[in-house]
Amino acid sequence: MDIESIAKPVTKWSVTVREPAQVPRAFQQAFHLMRSGRPGPVLIDLPFDVQMAEIEFDIDTYEPLPVYKPAATRKQVEKALDMLLAAEKPLIVAGGGIINADASELLVEFAETIGVPVIPTLMGWGSIPDDHPLMAGMVGLQTSHRYGNATMLASDFVLGIGNRWANRHTGSTEVYCKGRKFVHVDIEPTQIGRVFMPDLGIVSDAKAALELFVQVAKERKAAGTLRDYGDWRFRCTERKRLMHRKSHYTETPIKPMRVYEEMNAAFPRDTIYVSTIGLSQIAAAQFLNVHGPRQWINCGQAGPLGWTIPAALGVVAADPTRTVVGISGDYDFQFLIEELAVGAQFRLPYVQVLVNNSYLGLIRQSQRGFEMDYCVQLAFDNQNVDDESLKGYGVDHRAVVQGLGCKSLRVTDPEKIGGALAQAQAMARQYSVPVVVEVILEKVTNIAMGTEIDKVNEFESIDCRHPEGTKGLELAGLLD
Repeated sequence: MDIESIAKPVTKWSVTVREPAQVPRAFQQAFHLMRSGRPGPVLIDLPFDVQMAEIEFDIDTYEPLPVYKPAATRKQVEKALDMLLAAEKPLIVAGGGIINADASELLVEFAETIGVPVIPTLMGWGSIPDDHPLMAGMVGLQTSHRYGNATMLASDFVLGIGNRWANRHTGSTEVYCKGRKFVHVDIEPTQIGRVFMPDLGIVSDAKAALELFVQVAKERKAAGTLRDYGDWRFRCTERKRLMHRKSHYTETPIKPMRVYEEMNAAFPRDTIYVSTIGLSQIAAAQFLNVHGPRQWINCGQAGPLGWTIPAALGVVAADPTRTVVGISGDYDFQFLIEELAVGAQFRLPYVQVLVNNSYLGLIRQSQRGFEMDYCVQLAFDNQNVDDESLKGYGVDHRAVVQGLGCKSLRVTDPEKIGGALAQAQAMARQYSVPVVVEVILEKVTNIAMGTEIDKVNEFESIDCRHPEGTKGLELAGLLD
């Protein structure tokens, strides 16, 4: 099998080492490439004869190759800032590259210096705290806030730093780009212009660029040449205050929005959330609060069902002092449920929230546009479950979890979610194993999403906090 060729499309470098003497240089090059530019995987294929060979290698004189990180120039940053200051309603889009570069504090400092709101992407979520006055919400077709999309549509300039313009964020470029100019800063040269041509592209590590942006912005502030964006900031803040989705549902079976409302109240500010894919991920991004970098661990646009449990265990192993919470739908949970035994074996305590509707909810909801509703549920009548209200939900997750050496709780009443989450945290500390909180949801809930950022379908109730409703938002100019 030619594993080198198979892996090439999904790695930064793939090589089969056929001569033992080439092994040290292959590893030297691999570590150089995987850390240079945008980080990514490499694959080294070592045939058995190469593995078993002996070579001469002087570890005392070995030096790793320096990591390559392109840096913006002052001239580039000054031009970008000139373009931003020429705009009436500018925004900063903060991507995951800022978190990778450990540049979140610089981002906040830059935004505060120039007084411009920030839109984090799904991978950049946490680069500015959710409750920061300049955090203007997330934008996108699914993982977005109502106020975030409205603010993006009202803007006339966007400075993107460390982001990819992924299609879940942009929708069509015709809608996303209409009426606004763009500057794009990214460490990967081939990413500039890949989705659309920006008005200015800068190849740079996010931290290197932001250090210069902060320096130049402070110089201009001292010289009194920065614009006052007070009115624009006020409008962005008003959207954030008034344009929400309803989360406080009291129905039984439980609506998923209520689960995330209770999670915000139950877990501490520095909680690390881990999520993968599906309606559970989308709703989590719409309703949860994230207050710092690396507090939202997510697989991005990939769809690796089952990723949540092993990823959460990895986070706990990396920092056992933090509160770690996994979020899964029932199919993601079932995909690698056996990994919970690893948590029991190695004493890795965390809280796993399982929102169970015994349905492949995102697949079913995606069929709606095609007038389809094929059998995609995971439900069956479990003859070993005595509770008639739960019998039709299929797998008895509590029994499986306990069989894997972990602890579990089940919630069917929305008023008891908060208590169960508090109890789960106490149990995780007491028993030092994963604790699963299974919340039984209604079978079918449609989560807000759409085909364009100006055409998101709010299937469930919105929470418009303007006293005159949507009409009031229009009259106040917040939907312009």
